[in-house]
Amino acid sequence: MDADVVVVGAGPVGLAAAIHARAAGLDVLLVDRRTGTFDKACGEGLLPGALRAVQALGADPPGYPLSGISYRSRGHRADHRFTDGPGRGVPRTALHAALWSRAADVGARLLHARVTTLRQDAGGVEVDIVPGAAATSRGGERARATLRAGWLLGCDGLHSTTRRLAGLDAAPGRHGGRAVRRRYGLRRHFRVPPWSELVEVHWSRDAEAYVTPVGADTVGVALLGPREALPSGDGFEAVLRSQFPELRARLTGAWAGPVLGAGPLRRRSLRRAAGRVRLVGDASGYVDALTGEGVRVGLAQADAVVRHLDDPVAYERAWHSATRDYRALTSGLLAWASSPARPAIVPAAARVPWLYGTVVERLAR
Repeated sequence: MDADVVVVGAGPVGLAAAIHARAAGLDVLLVDRRTGTFDKACGEGLLPGALRAVQALGADPPGYPLSGISYRSRGHRADHRFTDGPGRGVPRTALHAALWSRAADVGARLLHARVTTLRQDAGGVEVDIVPGAAATSRGGERARATLRAGWLLGCDGLHSTTRRLAGLDAAPGRHGGRAVRRRYGLRRHFRVPPWSELVEVHWSRDAEAYVTPVGADTVGVALLGPREALPSGDGFEAVLRSQFPELRARLTGAWAGPVLGAGPLRRRSLRRAAGRVRLVGDASGYVDALTGEGVRVGLAQADAVVRHLDDPVAYERAWHSATRDYRALTSGLLAWASSPARPAIVPAAARVPWLYGTVVERLAR
């Protein structure tokens, strides 16, 4: 065995799984084709429950305090402040650096490599890899090597190689008898002082803009919507100009860094376990980023998979328990947001603040 556990994907969820596995006394090898500090097109807001989960792992990344969530559309606004402590806006690179430092401190090892094939038997899992510099390209296939471990955790995100190699990919699915509309995300940082400690979610006809303070002089803006609402090229500026003019006025000329993209966001897996392979985080299935729970849900799965490593049925139950609120609330909101009733979302939240607050608190746990 090269390790008790091989974790494919060294993002926040993979690092959390490695930390939990080391706490359980297991030898852990992380495998990821990327080098350096990882970034991602995401909202970057840690809700209070997610922040507590990160701190429980022994990491405390720098950022900006978040006191609540604000839904906004032209002429309407609904605010709710967290009742159980603040969250934190954390640049994804800072979150990754803090969790990697903790994982290294507890003895997790990292291998820069790309996984190409997977085989398993009753005693373990084997993966063929392209190691080193060749991992970042399709060249260098001759540098192939093999790793063997007792267990393999696929924490490699929306476009999971592990999910595909294990035969666990599922079609996107249908909702209400019709194909689910595919949604995508873009994110960019802007060098402006935050004007609020609330995460602002601006709703337009076709897209949403998530504004998250991530530092004393920086905010991150994530755009979510169908592909036709997020055009390529200068798409980010075009969406701000056409659908969020008031927000654009605050940000004009202040961009800091490139536009990152992600999607399609909705992903499904047939199940979360196959033999000695487990899927964790976005690789195990993802609905949408509408409610901002991705990190918290992924960290809960990372804890559960190690606790139930040798019991796939127990892990499947724990996975469903950890993701139930996220799947139900996000699917419901996504169906509403994709319907002709979309313009009523923010007015409804403003008219029934107790219900809006209940939903936010449920998500923030």
